[in-house]
This record gives sequence, structure tokens and C-alpha cells, in this order.
Amino acid sequence: QVQLAESGGGLVQAGGSLRLSCAASRRTLSSYAMGWFRQAPGKDREFVARINWSGGSTDYADSVKGRFTISRDNAKNTVYLQMNSLKPEDTAVYYCAADQSLRTVVRAAGLYPYWGQGTQVTVSS
Repeated sequence: QVQLAESGGGLVQAGGSLRLSCAASRRTLSSYAMGWFRQAPGKDREFVARINWSGGSTDYADSVKGRFTISRDNAKNTVYLQMNSLKPEDTAVYYCAADQSLRTVVRAAGLYPYWGQGTQVTVSS
């Protein structure tokens, strides 16, 4: 099964940018659609973005649309989340996840069988 590892989190001021990476091992990433989720303290894990296996289709939560961009480089076995115009409410642990569905829209966390350990993103006001 695929193993996932996130990186790129950190502390940034409001209005700043970060790029998260999710590297896959044990399996080629091109076999999977990939999602990004986040979980703030005391809140449920929420969908952020999804990209299909080829990178040709994406889906975004309304709260990040126009600010975040999901992309992938299958040759590098890596998925990215470019986050611009960050807000304090974006503060959370960010997780990448993988599944093998061909659907573009898959927003339920329970439908993703493979997860990384998460990376903390903190946006100060």
C-alpha cells in the first residue's frame, strides 16, 4: 500500500504563503487520486482540495477556492498544496490522503483509505 509523508508546514503571518508537499513511497502516486484535508483543534477533519490521478481535474472547498492550488508531479511521486493569502482560520494540521476512485469530487474523509501523519500550519494575525 502507498505510504504518504507531508512536509512544508510552519508559522506564517496572515497574507503570506506556504507550499505543502506530500511524498509517496511504496507505490507509484499515479495510481491514486489525492486529497488534502485539515483539522483544527476541537474541530472535525475537513476537506480542502482534491486532484485526480492525471492532474486534469480538481475540486476545492469554498473556503479555499481562489487562494489554494493543488497540483501533482507523478514523475516525482509528489502532490503539492500551494496556499496563498493565508488567514488565521487556515490554522490547522494538514493531511494528504489517497484513494483509487475515478471520481473528481470525493470530500468525505472516510472514503480515503491512505493518510499521511500531517503537518502543522499556523497563521498569525
